[in-house]
Amino acid sequence: MASTARAADDDRTPGEADGMSDLRTLAAEAYVYGYPMVFNLDEADRFTHAGLGPVPPAPFNTLAHSTRLAGPDDTFAGVNNDTVHTVAQLDLSGGPLLLTVPDTAGRYYVLRFVDAWTNNFAYVGRRATGTAAGSFLLTGPGWRGEVPAGATRIACPTAVASLIGRWACAGPEDLPATAALQRATRLEALAPGGGSADPLAGLPLSDPDVTDGTLMFFEKLRVRTAAFPPAPADAEYQRRFAPLGLLASASPYRSPEPELADALREGFTEGRERVEYAAAHAEGPEQNGWRLAYHAFDHNADFFETGVLTDPEWTVRDRDAARLLRAAAARSGLWGGHGYEAASAMTWHDADGEPLEGRHTYTLRFEQPPPVDAFWSLTMYDLPEYHLVANPLDRYAIGDRTAGLRRAADGSLTLQLRPGRPEDAEAAANWLPTPPGRFRPVLRMYEPRAALFDGGYELPAIRRVT
Repeated sequence: MASTARAADDDRTPGEADGMSDLRTLAAEAYVYGYPMVFNLDEADRFTHAGLGPVPPAPFNTLAHSTRLAGPDDTFAGVNNDTVHTVAQLDLSGGPLLLTVPDTAGRYYVLRFVDAWTNNFAYVGRRATGTAAGSFLLTGPGWRGEVPAGATRIACPTAVASLIGRWACAGPEDLPATAALQRATRLEALAPGGGSADPLAGLPLSDPDVTDGTLMFFEKLRVRTAAFPPAPADAEYQRRFAPLGLLASASPYRSPEPELADALREGFTEGRERVEYAAAHAEGPEQNGWRLAYHAFDHNADFFETGVLTDPEWTVRDRDAARLLRAAAARSGLWGGHGYEAASAMTWHDADGEPLEGRHTYTLRFEQPPPVDAFWSLTMYDLPEYHLVANPLDRYAIGDRTAGLRRAADGSLTLQLRPGRPEDAEAAANWLPTPPGRFRPVLRMYEPRAALFDGGYELPAIRRVT
């Protein structure tokens, strides 16, 4: 192993791991650190070829729009069912991009910007910038130039980033209106002097001679880290992975020494288990059985562009904790956003602490609706994949925009969570079908009010009936 470490450009640091156990531990740490970027850019690359659920594929720097709401055929973990989407994978290596948005006349929308490391670094939309027409200049690292008159600059931390857009859509009958707004949104290259933009660098290529699937993870991390450096505050931390070959200029993973290969494979497994556990047991406050994921995406402590709040409440300053949080967020909800834009709560258990099972009937009673300035919804997912599941009603979410909901005389709303259609008409109107086996509902609240965060409002528990 020692010769392999020296082959990694001799990037050795004090306290370098020497034994198999230390290398395995270091590899597990590297997995947690690198998983968000590796997974993120794999998905970004996959999007350009295969699309994302109802969003068709599109090359870099091209807006792609969904023309329908997501359904069970859209196998993306935690896919959203109450908005239609606009997605673009951005490559700013060829120069700035000019984004123009239409006047939405008050309709909720958000365009969120995510860097290669999955940091949410900017927002455009109703909460952040209003609903009037506007222009935004997206620039890459190190850009120096003149911002067009009337445009707001958004500096992207990495040359490749993702634009993730959501447009409020009340149902199939509302799709033409949202489609018109999507078509009116523009993304175009801003070339110096009006000429052609420079060629795009795209995603860095991994060494094709790395044939081991597990080692390919570390190969991707090696080349992508070099292409998309992390925040300056993480640069010294990253050097600790030199003994694994992650700072090498040429791949050490084509034919690694057995000790290194074994350590990487075992570290990969250990790191993956750590991320899986963190994703399923996210730390955070609980309220009546709900895990409040209001702060699941607070790991960005370095890049604050348009629409990002700098309040310490929304930033995890412990960088070790932030790295694990970032990995768990990528695993369970890649491209999700800050809680102040859309707050999410999820649960795996009923009011008695028992796992939610598709063979039982449950109710969820809201004395008062969740406090929001936009809208709220409850979406049903299976486990362990967090996918939508087909049901006879073709209903995957229910909320304040669902037509025909029945409220009690006192104004309360009781949702029915069960596998089969209720016989009672009022209960049937409020029915959200559950999948076979265990499930996890997610409550999303768009433009949440302060009462959701300061304890002025509590989410009700899910109660088993049969």
